[in-house]
Amino acid sequence: MTVERSTPKLLAARAGVAERAVHSRHLRRVWGVPGTLLGVAAWPVDWRGHLHVRFNYWWQAHLLDCVVDAQLRAPTEARKQVVRRLVRGVRVRNLVGWTNDFYDDVAWLGLALLRAAEDVGVSRPAGVAAIAARLRDGWTDHGGGGIWWKRNDDFKNVPANGPTAIFFARLSRAGGSRGDLGRARSIVDWMESNLVDPESGLAWDGLHVHPNGEIREIEKNVYSYCQGVLLGANLELVRESPSALDRVERLIRAVDKELAVDGVLRGHGGGDGGLFGGILLRYLARAAVALPDLDRRAAADIAADVVFSSAEAVWDNRTVAVSGPMFGPEWTEPAVAGGRRPENDLSVQLGGWMALEAAALLERSGFDPPRR
Repeated sequence: MTVERSTPKLLAARAGVAERAVHSRHLRRVWGVPGTLLGVAAWPVDWRGHLHVRFNYWWQAHLLDCVVDAQLRAPTEARKQVVRRLVRGVRVRNLVGWTNDFYDDVAWLGLALLRAAEDVGVSRPAGVAAIAARLRDGWTDHGGGGIWWKRNDDFKNVPANGPTAIFFARLSRAGGSRGDLGRARSIVDWMESNLVDPESGLAWDGLHVHPNGEIREIEKNVYSYCQGVLLGANLELVRESPSALDRVERLIRAVDKELAVDGVLRGHGGGDGGLFGGILLRYLARAAVALPDLDRRAAADIAADVVFSSAEAVWDNRTVAVSGPMFGPEWTEPAVAGGRRPENDLSVQLGGWMALEAAALLERSGFDPPRR
């Protein structure tokens, strides 16, 4: 596959087009309540969508993250209002507070709220506090440590522990409890000890435990977003731990070798899987920006190459629908509009938007898209 150089700021423009398409097709008020917005799970929007019957809590967290990315790319007061309305929309639609029974969902929203506060100035300290309390309670010694995927379950996995570790590391720097950085380290060490394939260097999905705490079974499925959150968690710890820096480089090289074809990440279909590739690209981009100052320029270039190549494939294989581009779940294949397809899912469109925002971040950080 050939990736042509894009002209300066073109990648930012593409991200802006993706943003406008998602806003137009998917953002709606919650039950008509003023000052609220949520992302409708599927487009075209039917009566279930207008009523937000399907909530998809963690999709909303990534929608919020994408809008924060957009605000960093091109700050406006209007976009700040969208952030504020999305935060309120999540709280209104969730009914019972800020949390639910899934620790991964809760961690994703916690991360989005921290970014909304730090990067946009939209703070919800009560929400962050409630999420932190829930996540602190999620750790047990079953299976040697880690937090559960959901309450009253037997499964501990990277999708819950990865974002939780990132959340605690960032919270510790934003005024959290004194033990939060230690929690982040403990969670990362547990994942590295129990859920990393010694041959490929990639993270497995998770493990099941018996009631007595012994490990019963390891789920050895490999998903792109598991690599993303483990990469992001280690990246948060590189200033305190040289081993974390080595782990970041290991994951970047393993992703490039095992999960990309000609530099483009493989997809995981629609539904929740529509977010997986975008999540990994988000943290690859953050790693690419951070690593040159840590004397790991070669790893930074590999990470940037995967981001640029994947984002280029997202754009090249888009189709056109109402209000702008529509992206597909497999970035190396042309997207198709019409009918009941994965392209209709908000998650798939957010995954494409995330890819373009990741490339735009590298563009404004001084990276040049490579030639293949």
